[in-house]
Amino acid sequence: MELRHLKYFLAVAENQSFRLAAERINITQPSITRQIQDLEEMLGARLFDRTPQGVKMTVAGESLAPHSAGVRLP
Repeated sequence: MELRHLKYFLAVAENQSFRLAAERINITQPSITRQIQDLEEMLGARLFDRTPQGVKMTVAGESLAPHSAGVRLP
């Protein structure tokens, strides 16, 4: 796991949207989606439930959130 994975995770969690998170940290939406998928594969758990209304953290995502609290977003 790299620091960027936690930054991307935190951006999606705070914005509850992959698109808005990507805009906030100035990367493309497919890039942030791929990085979150990579992180989910590394951890062996889904971090977000994806819905047409946005994203919501899963229990695994909520467990990871406190560990990313010190990460600073741009």
